[in-house]
Amino acid sequence: MRVLFAGTPAVALPSLEALLAAGHEIVAVLTRPDAPLGRKRVLTPSPVAARALELGLPLIRANKIDAEAAAAIASHAPEVAAIVAYGAIIPESALSIPEHGWINLHFSLLPAWRGAAPVQHSVINGDEVTGASTFLLEKGLDTGPVYGTMTESIMPTDTSAELLERLSHSGAVLLAQTIDALAAGRIAGVAQQGEISLAPKLTLEDGHVLWTNPALAINRRIRGVTTEPGAWTLLAGQRFKLGPVAPRPDVTDLAPGHLRVDGKSVLVGTGSHAVELISVQPAGKKLMNANDWARGLANKEDVVFE
Repeated sequence: MRVLFAGTPAVALPSLEALLAAGHEIVAVLTRPDAPLGRKRVLTPSPVAARALELGLPLIRANKIDAEAAAAIASHAPEVAAIVAYGAIIPESALSIPEHGWINLHFSLLPAWRGAAPVQHSVINGDEVTGASTFLLEKGLDTGPVYGTMTESIMPTDTSAELLERLSHSGAVLLAQTIDALAAGRIAGVAQQGEISLAPKLTLEDGHVLWTNPALAINRRIRGVTTEPGAWTLLAGQRFKLGPVAPRPDVTDLAPGHLRVDGKSVLVGTGSHAVELISVQPAGKKLMNANDWARGLANKEDVVFE
């Protein structure tokens, strides 16, 4: 089929490659404009844009589908659009440009976790199984009929970044299979059924660890916000970033937020049992081993996270 591919971050790359490997013609790539990155704020193409340039594919850079972008899409006469983490809403006026519509690869088992951050919310809420769905975009938020699904177990130590990386590859296979079946005329969408849950984009505040919560909830939240937007706590009024932690159910006598260094273990109390810090990033410093950071503290017993 003649496919318009829409995507921006690296998580979309496996899907672009899968569609090319399946023999579909990528008539154009829609992605977000170059963005300033790094301390010097150098304008940098998105991962999808960079790959499209390597492949010599026509690029449409747009933050939103306005009249100009819609005209550019229509000029390539796509039969279908495949979209993976493009990063903007497709307006109703553009949904009918491709004959077969826009097929979205979404990283949840719809209707669970409709929205911008399905993987993060799935980890934070302690789901044991998630997956990916291909569905037809329509006016509502992730409400369209589903073409196919695949499942993925969530491991106890998974961060959302690790889980999303796995889903990006298995989901790419699902997307290519969906487009294949659509081209052959042997697939039809099925209305979503089941309990609806929402997964809005996470903010920086969603990464703030509340030490009065139980250790299980803290562990899930930290893993869920790793790497975006990142977990943090306050130490002496400054943001102190946290990597994933390890549960320590054997330590139950430590007050929430209080630090204890036990040999090479750096422990923090919670509303239930302690957790062990593995990696940390103090304000103005690089990510480091928690034990190395704690070794440099003058008064370890006075450290209290907020």
